[in-house]
Amino acid sequence: MKNSYDLVVIGGGPGGYEAAIRAAQLGLSTACIEKRIHKGEPALGGTCLNVGCIPSKALLDSSHRYEATRHELGEHGITTGDVGIDVSKMLERKDSIVKGLTAGVAGLLKGNGVDWLQGTGTLLDGKSAEKQVKFTAHDGTETTITAKYVILAAGSVPIEIPVAKTDGEFIVDSTGALEFSEAPKRLGVIGAGVIGLELGSVWRRLGSEVVVYEAMPEFLAVADKDIAKEAGKLLKKQGLDIRVDTKVTGAEVVGGEVVVTTDVKGETKTETFDKLIVCVGRRAYSEGLLADGCGIELTERGLVAVDDQCKTNLDGVYAIGDLVRGPMLAHKAMEEGMMAVERIHGEKAQVNYDTIISVIYTHPEIAWVGLTEEQAKARGHEVKTGSFNLSANGRALAQGEGVGVIKVVADAKTDRLLGLHMVGVGAGDIVHQGMIALEFVSSVEDLQLMTFAHPTVSEAVHEAVLSADGRAIHAIQRKKR
Repeated sequence: MKNSYDLVVIGGGPGGYEAAIRAAQLGLSTACIEKRIHKGEPALGGTCLNVGCIPSKALLDSSHRYEATRHELGEHGITTGDVGIDVSKMLERKDSIVKGLTAGVAGLLKGNGVDWLQGTGTLLDGKSAEKQVKFTAHDGTETTITAKYVILAAGSVPIEIPVAKTDGEFIVDSTGALEFSEAPKRLGVIGAGVIGLELGSVWRRLGSEVVVYEAMPEFLAVADKDIAKEAGKLLKKQGLDIRVDTKVTGAEVVGGEVVVTTDVKGETKTETFDKLIVCVGRRAYSEGLLADGCGIELTERGLVAVDDQCKTNLDGVYAIGDLVRGPMLAHKAMEEGMMAVERIHGEKAQVNYDTIISVIYTHPEIAWVGLTEEQAKARGHEVKTGSFNLSANGRALAQGEGVGVIKVVADAKTDRLLGLHMVGVGAGDIVHQGMIALEFVSSVEDLQLMTFAHPTVSEAVHEAVLSADGRAIHAIQRKKR
């Protein structure tokens, strides 16, 4: 560790460590401060890598394979004996993946000459030309570091609600839900968002009876209505009991069980669960990040105020990821970190916030990019849409995945593509076709004229854009032209 750097990054999550690596590539002397201790060891990668994106996907994959083996292999002519699940081994696999990736990030920082400072960072003074950051090591040793530039990338933590306080055993947050030693017989989930649906899906596949409470009157209100409706139908068919317009008013542990009280349109109800997961969202984590008088402006919501290039009100100080406006997504943080560093280096980097993808890793996956039909209409577009069901896609049927739909939203006057939305197999990958098309300001006709390989699930994208003009080949439509 040195006493002075060109850049100090506070936070070693996806946005922070990518920013640090890019800075080192550009020749800046760089330090990355990260305080996380995971499974007893200092760890880079933030929430996403340690207790979020990666471990949850490991459990989603394991649980899906288990369910597929039990219920889906027979139709392929594959017979098996008794099928069981060793949850402890599943958790070991999850932990092994996380450990390997965090070690890989540490190797990347070291290989690029970035100093990883293990402890906490506090911005003391961001107003001077030489910024001051207090670094507090895990042993309590404090050092003041100066830097020409600072990037704040402290991330976020789960929101706590007073009516269902977590205890780490019976009532847990998203982190605790990754560590159940066995599938609860009855599992309650507060929040039918990304995290609630994914974690609910994991334990439902492993045998839990799952009830998901959602206070909003609509399921997946952030998604296109047609996609949300189809996704809700498929998830309920799988066994997730999703209850919208249901407000949890209390939760207490009684005799080793969780008694949940709800308000459903004025009617009070109670239910009992073995475990309860609270996942109602996340909030920016700024505890100890900003010293009094450091000069940073915050928004009314407690976020760090930034412009479109993630620059704060102070010259040379940037903030990225979950600390700032916009969706709390790892890939958004990554690109913001890269943009901030390249701006520091004098380049004109920019993140296109209109093409940030959202994915829910249920099975099938739910994904979208761009405007929903409702958003497009609200912005004054004359809208045309096209859709195609995967029940008519040869590759999806061959895979045993013939459920779901792809929908495109476009401007009827200009033919410009405005959004791509999907629930179906591989949605999280296929949606990138829409992102690329939006980046290049593609028209529906552009996509119609492209040749999609056969047989692939991506052919459904082609059929959906053809459908927007009544030209889908593998669906009967009213002819438009």
